[in-house]
Order: sequence, then C-alpha cells, then structure tokens
Amino acid sequence: MELVSVLKQLSNEENSTLYVSILFGIIVITIFLFLNFTRKKNNQNLPPCPPKLPFIGNLHQLGTLSHRSFHELSKKHGPLMLLELGQVPTLVVSSADVAKEIIKNHDVVFSDRPQTTAANIFTYGCKDVGFAPYGEEWRQKKKFCVLELLSNKRVRSFGSVRQQEAAELVGGIRESCVRNKGSCVNLSELLISTSNNIVSRCILGQKYNTPKDCNDKNFGELGRKLMRQFSSFSVKDFFPSFGWIDSVRGLISEMNATSIAFDSFLEDVIEEHKRRNKEKKKGDDHFENKDFVDILLELQENNMLEFEDSQDNFKAILLDMFVGGSDTTSTTLEWTFAELIKNPKAMKKAQEEVRRIVGRKSKVEENDVNQMNYLNCVIKETLRLHPPVPLLVPRQTTSNVKVQSFNIPPKTRVFINAWTIQRDPKLWEKAEEFIPERFENNQVDIKGLDFELIPFGVGRRGCPGISFGLVSTGYVLANLLYWFDWKLHGEDEGDIDMDEMCGLTVSKKVSLHLQPIPYSLSS
Repeated sequence: MELVSVLKQLSNEENSTLYVSILFGIIVITIFLFLNFTRKKNNQNLPPCPPKLPFIGNLHQLGTLSHRSFHELSKKHGPLMLLELGQVPTLVVSSADVAKEIIKNHDVVFSDRPQTTAANIFTYGCKDVGFAPYGEEWRQKKKFCVLELLSNKRVRSFGSVRQQEAAELVGGIRESCVRNKGSCVNLSELLISTSNNIVSRCILGQKYNTPKDCNDKNFGELGRKLMRQFSSFSVKDFFPSFGWIDSVRGLISEMNATSIAFDSFLEDVIEEHKRRNKEKKKGDDHFENKDFVDILLELQENNMLEFEDSQDNFKAILLDMFVGGSDTTSTTLEWTFAELIKNPKAMKKAQEEVRRIVGRKSKVEENDVNQMNYLNCVIKETLRLHPPVPLLVPRQTTSNVKVQSFNIPPKTRVFINAWTIQRDPKLWEKAEEFIPERFENNQVDIKGLDFELIPFGVGRRGCPGISFGLVSTGYVLANLLYWFDWKLHGEDEGDIDMDEMCGLTVSKKVSLHLQPIPYSLSS
C-alpha cells in the first residue's frame, strides 16, 4: 500500500511539472510571437494607429457618425492613420496635403472599391459606376454616363424639367399658404420629392412618386433609406467568417427588401420604354425627348455600348444615377436652408441678390441663376460645412504604395475625410462658422482641383454628376428664395436643430419645418 501511495505521489508531481512546463512554454511562445509581430510591424513602417483591442481592433472607437469619430482620432494621431476595423486595415486621410499626394502620385493604386455587402446587394454585384471595381469595364461605363447623361450640353437640355418641377414646388407651397395661413411646411419632405422628380424625369422620362409594392411615400424617401442602409454596419464587411450574423439580425432581409422594391420599379421602367420605342417605330410621332433609358436602349440596339448590355448592368447604372442624384441634391438644399435660417444676414443678402437679378419677371430663368454670385457662395459654403458624403465613397488599394514615407499595404480600405479637411482651421479662417463671403474673393474650385474643398470627391473616382447636381441645387434654391420669405414658426431664428443623421449621405436628423411667407412683386 505504501508503494502504491508513493507511485501516486510521484505521478501527481510529474503531472504538475508537465502542466507547469506546458504553461511556461505557451507563455514563452506567445511572448516570442508578439515580439516578432511587433518587430515585423515596425519594420513595415506603417502609419500611426490608435490603441486597439484584440479581435475588434479599433471598431470600439467609432460612434454613429464615423466622420466625427475619425476627426477626433486624427487630432491625436495625425492626418494619416491606419486603423484595424475588425480584420480590415483601414487608412483614414484627414488633410488636404495627404489627399493631394495620394491623388497626384498614386490615384490608380487608390482607385479600386471595396466589395461591401450593401454594394453587392444594391448594385447587382457592383455592376454600377460608383461601386464597380476599377478597370476597363468601369471606365467605359463612366465614359458613357458622362457623355450621354451628365455632359454640360445634356444638363442644359433638361432645363425645362427643372423649371416645371420648381414651379410645381412653388405652387404647392403657395397653395399651402392660402389654405393654412401662418402654418409651416415640411421643407425637407418637399425638397426630397422635388429632387426625386427632377432626377426621375431626366433619367427615366416621367415621375415615379410611388414605388410598386412599397409603403414609402416616394422614391426620394426610399432613396434615403437605401443610402442609410449602404452605410449600415455589416459584420461580414469587417469579419468575413461571421457574415451569417447579418442574416440572423435581419440586415440582409432589410437590404433585400429595399433592393427588390427598386428592382421591380426599374424593370417596369425599362419595359415601358421598350414598348414606347416600338410605338414610335410604328409611326407614333408623339414621343417625348430622349431620357437616359431611351439613349441606353438605343445604343444597345445599335450595338454601340462598349460594355456588356445585360439587364443587371442597365439597372445598376440607373439606380446609381437616380439615388446619387436625388439624395445628394435634397440633402444639400436642406442644409443650405438650415444655415440660412441660422444666419438671417446671409439669408437677406441672398434674397436681395436673387430678387434684384430676377426683377419683376414671372419666373426665375436659369440664365438668371448663372449671374447670382452670392448664391453660388452660399452653396459652396454649405458644401464646405456639410458635404453630402463626408467620408467620400471608400476606396481600396490595389498594391503596396508609399504615402508620406509610410508603407500602405494592398487591399487597404481608404477613407478621405472631406468633412475634416473642409473644416481645417489651417485652411479656413473661422472654419466652423457659416461665412459665404469667404468665397467672394476666393476662386477655389469645387470640382476636385483644389484639395481643400472636395465635396464631390477627387481624381478618377470623383463624382461624374457635379454639374447636374449644382445646376439643380442652384435653380431650386433661387426659386424658393425669390418667391418666399422664410422663418421658424414661433421660435427664435437661430434656434434650429443641426444634428446629423448617418447614412452614406449625412442629412439633418430632424426635418426642417419652416413658415413660408409669399413674396409680392409689388413690394
């Protein structure tokens, strides 16, 4: 019995020694791997990175408004940061100088797009222009859109559409004033509807205020919903092996529902245009001016498209143009009115210019708007403080590249924080204040040539619809300032909620309710 007891004791001591040895070995190996990883990382000469947590990296440092979170991090860690958002290396650019170096020297390397969950669902596997991978097919699609829809000549040709929709907007507000004297209108809702109808008529040929089998009031609102979902947090985008979580929590079903609503609508539009085109060939001379769908189908029939003419390609491009054009325009108009209400002196100055140039004419003409220098300054200042897409559309590197002496790995997601750049006190005096006068003697370009003001993006991936958006914004704004005075109902002029609502575009969180006061030509 004593022998057995001794053997058990020796066995326990051997096991304890073995366990200690294994634990010690694990600790040594962990330390070695950590030091080796740290040394390897240092040798890579990567940009600065804020402190991160295991597994999630820097995700815990992002709030609901990512552009503001990145802004705060850049104050401490500099204008070029390499974060780890889950398993995705993410470069954040927060200065005009760094953005300029990237675009001037490495634009091709930075011109790819990350294939996100939302982009794949909404654009038929990224077959559009905005989210398509960089390559020859993307170049041909962008060239087609620029030449056929978004050229200056084409934009001017849609002048009658803008005039009719602006007149309808003004008429509706005037009727509201007659019916309910002294009451407010939901200007945010009206701007969404008007922007939607302008884009819809130019691209699709007619208004489409109610999507099939959808409870949204109109496609402008559905567009905003889609834009918000575009920037919804998807687990798969940061942790690919855990993508099933998106399905469990209902994100995929929500995105699919929105995508189906758009798909059904676009299918009907294309079929309707094909039917109308057949009627035209049979001798029907009553045919509207060509819209984007007409042009696309005509080029398809004549084998003149330089990319695959599949139905999904068509729908992806149509969705791109429709959502991008309507939502960004209404967002800019909404922020412009919010800033003018907060700054009554700027409002008065803008209205005086508009009414002086238009005079006593029965309608505002687009040639009038071209002469409104201060109005243009107001729009520029709004876009400076409130870029519709504060982080621009994300890019992705295609290979190793060196920026500011730092090495940037391939497959790195890239955000250029236009919101931070355009509020940089080194570039802008009183950067946080709304001062349209700063542009009266400052001819800074708004189309991506001057890197301190880049609301539409820069380089190859810059927005191709700049002229379309600016012309629509200016014309609608001029009409609303000419025909009405505006004020908050029963509140101080400066007391207005300026909180933001996150989406791919960032709009006002609280809708803008204002009291319109009709302007009399005899006054």
